[in-house]
Amino acid sequence: MSNAKKFTYIVIGFLFAYFVPFDDLRVKGAILEAFLMLQEYAREHVVTCLVPAFFIAGGIAVFVSQASVIKYFGAQAKKVVAYGVASVSGSILAVCSCTVLPLFAGIYTRGAGIGPATAFLYSGPAVNVLAIILTARVLGWQLGLARAAGAVVFSVFIGLAMATIYRREERERLASDGPAVMDVERERPLWKDAIYFFLMVCILVFGAWGKPEREVGFFNAVYGVKWYFAGASLLALFAVLLRWYRKDEMADWVRETYGFAILILPLLFVGVLAAGFFLGRPGHEALIPARYIEVTVGAKPDAFFAMIGVGDGLGGDILALLWPVWTCFFASISGALMYFATLTEIPILEGLMGAGMSKGPALALLLAGPAVSLPNMLVIREVLGTKKTLTYVVLVIIMATVSGVIYGAMAA
Repeated sequence: MSNAKKFTYIVIGFLFAYFVPFDDLRVKGAILEAFLMLQEYAREHVVTCLVPAFFIAGGIAVFVSQASVIKYFGAQAKKVVAYGVASVSGSILAVCSCTVLPLFAGIYTRGAGIGPATAFLYSGPAVNVLAIILTARVLGWQLGLARAAGAVVFSVFIGLAMATIYRREERERLASDGPAVMDVERERPLWKDAIYFFLMVCILVFGAWGKPEREVGFFNAVYGVKWYFAGASLLALFAVLLRWYRKDEMADWVRETYGFAILILPLLFVGVLAAGFFLGRPGHEALIPARYIEVTVGAKPDAFFAMIGVGDGLGGDILALLWPVWTCFFASISGALMYFATLTEIPILEGLMGAGMSKGPALALLLAGPAVSLPNMLVIREVLGTKKTLTYVVLVIIMATVSGVIYGAMAA
């Protein structure tokens, strides 16, 4: 870390300590909420959910050849293959909106079409299996399923739209570049790695399986025996590792897992503390009053009407009709400008929903936020240019808004 960056952190810490009124009751309550939320997160999500997820991410980094994924994005590949691989690449890569950028730049400059490349750019962080599992675990399986399905559909639609809009420019670029497809040699048959990842996912799913709030036969039955399934999967995993994988590979796996944990956990805990301090746990108010959240992204426009002095009549009816569109659009814009490190969007969104955010804007933020950010846009512009970058960002915002409106109407 440079001295300039250290000095910046020192100045920020000094200003925080100097100006924050720690003797104020609301600030004291917000600080308590921050640590209560962190404790709740550590107890309920870290051991049974995050730890297995980190081992999956480490295995992906070691056992999945990056070249074996990239080769399917070439312009010579079939569209079904190219977009199919691109749309689920996030479940393989587990990266954030900034980590995916060098991979995207490498794919695009090697000759991948703009369609599969931008589909990969979106799905890399959006179809993150860690984030989707944690979303379902923390925010409910409905929102987790909607996020997964929406992200896959998004990536294909955005890629096809970009390829259609810039088809002439792409033909000229690919004709001049002369792209090639790389061959990849594998040490093990693909089915062996598939079994490894299947067992890892089983450990994650059954270990993180929460007790249903309502009596639902199947889910309650699984919850009652979840540790048997998780234990059996763990024993089978040990057998697979000892039989099919070398010691140096397993050492690399542990090293990569450690790297993911060191990279993500500090950011995640900071995100949890920030969410708790500003927004509080669901049902517990912190620094930002719940009424402010309700005004901008709440389920009903009543608070907003009261603030601007609009009552009944035609004007009120029109605003009420447009309210779901406004809340989802606002959430999409906000998410697109913010930077979410991997998994930090979930505790932040948990706090927002607890403060009054409705389900439609929540999905809109989940679909726009983790995949796009201001730093992300600046780098994309260097690769694609201003016009294509703006087109990509606008497509993400529009799709996130539309999806949020539809999901909000279905969940109402």
